Amino acid sequence: MFFKSLKISLLPLLTALSLTSCSLSNLPFMEPTPEPERNVLTGEVGSNGKVIAIKFDDTRAAHPQEGVEKADVVIITQVEAGLTRLMGIYSSNYPEQVGPIRSARISDIDILAQFGRVGFMYSGAQSKLRPVIAAANLENLSAERNPPSIYFNDPERIAPYSMMVRIPLLLDKAESVDLVKPVGWTHGELSELAKPVLRVKVNWPNASYEALWNEEEQRFLLNFDGEPNLAKSGLQLGSNNLVIQFAEIKPSEYGDKFGGVTPKTNVIGAGKALLLRDGTITPMIWKRASATSPTSWTLENGEPAYFATGQVWIFLTDQEPEISYPLVKDSNGK
Repeated sequence: MFFKSLKISLLPLLTALSLTSCSLSNLPFMEPTPEPERNVLTGEVGSNGKVIAIKFDDTRAAHPQEGVEKADVVIITQVEAGLTRLMGIYSSNYPEQVGPIRSARISDIDILAQFGRVGFMYSGAQSKLRPVIAAANLENLSAERNPPSIYFNDPERIAPYSMMVRIPLLLDKAESVDLVKPVGWTHGELSELAKPVLRVKVNWPNASYEALWNEEEQRFLLNFDGEPNLAKSGLQLGSNNLVIQFAEIKPSEYGDKFGGVTPKTNVIGAGKALLLRDGTITPMIWKRASATSPTSWTLENGEPAYFATGQVWIFLTDQEPEISYPLVKDSNGK
């Protein structure tokens, strides 16, 4: 009798709980949690702030670089003597200081135009290039216009590989700089056309980058000129999002003070590309109608080529890379 009466007395309570649970979702304090903001360049949780571009030295003497691992996008370009320099794009995270900083080049103008009005941080530019930079849709935040309290020499480095910049001190000056916007790529699932890859080496006349897939870290780790590409923080640079973009590189009318001719990389038009992500490599086609247009990325069959989330590295080159694929076993397991 006791158990029967207990069962009967519980029925109203269970009924009330059931009705309450059904109606909780309709109460104003039970609104669904909003999706976190994601940076449009990386696809990762993060803000979409002012877009800042920083020109890094990329010679052996400039390594280890500081702050490259914090960039949303890293773009590698060829300069005089077949060497390379980096362009770091920041919009979600602004390190206290980065460098070493070096001078602007003619290729930077078109590369940056698709990002809108960018805050451009660099050490300087030759006199012939300065009017071109002034006419471009760029906010000049260079060392030519800022004091040594912002652009300073790191005492642990040797000039001219020692100039650093304090980003936060320049953000207040970047009043006309645009907030970051999409520049053509989208994030999504890995294509069925992707093939497993172990190693890819990208060459320029006097520099090289090697990407090695690391299963444990689930990203490609980078070597620079045959050695691990370590940041000052000790982290080996790399990403699960590497793009090799084949582009025309020709001599320009500009040069350095030593008589070297500055090459110009053409990023307007169309060409082939390779996407490295998730331990695979996928052929792509890139197209860009004008300097201010975004760059579209498609598979060879015309479908969208989806990037992985995370930092994006773009290697601008006119040379075919060296690619190593995993060994394929035959039906006998050999």
